[in-house]
Amino acid sequence: MGSLQLLGDGDLLTRGVAVLLLLMSVASWVVILRKSWVLWRARGDVPRATALFWQAQGMEQALAHLAALDRDRALLPLVEAASSLSPAGSLAGAGSREQQLTRRLRDALHAVLRRLQWGQVLLATVASTAPFVGLLGTVWGIFHALTALAGVRTLTLDQVAGPVGEALVMTAAGLGVAIPALLAYNVMGRLMAAIEADLEGFARDLRELLLEKALP
Repeated sequence: MGSLQLLGDGDLLTRGVAVLLLLMSVASWVVILRKSWVLWRARGDVPRATALFWQAQGMEQALAHLAALDRDRALLPLVEAASSLSPAGSLAGAGSREQQLTRRLRDALHAVLRRLQWGQVLLATVASTAPFVGLLGTVWGIFHALTALAGVRTLTLDQVAGPVGEALVMTAAGLGVAIPALLAYNVMGRLMAAIEADLEGFARDLRELLLEKALP
């Protein structure tokens, strides 16, 4: 009896576990491929765009550099947020220029980081739960295999080892889903930490610059 036949002969829970593991694998790989592309580009674009921004002769030229190099819009939202303060009379426009700049840059930075962190929760969830989902399928498969053999008077090793071994495929499938998600979560977490440090440094330097003089 093969694994496909095991699923075909399995009950609703066995099939549900298999479908759930498949969905978790597909979802995690979609996130892995998309985030790998985004973070790889951002890891190179952010330092280059930051360097050219500070080498520009004025804000107009600096914005042109960002528009050309900041393909994932990691830096542009910070500059755009700092370029226009909130209207007077609103709570957002209350306080000194320093307070308004801090507030707007912080909000823009958080928005960028939330976008870059997309999918991290899913990867962490898949990495932590997929082995247990697979284990559930294994336990349930072993239970049904042993129940089916309960009425057999004479048991051989092949009769027991075959169904039990095939039920263990679910555990292997759970690990196969979880391991790539865990590795991707750790690697992407390190990449995001480096990008976040660059963005925080840029926001802090931009705030200090704008406090010294008004935008051209």
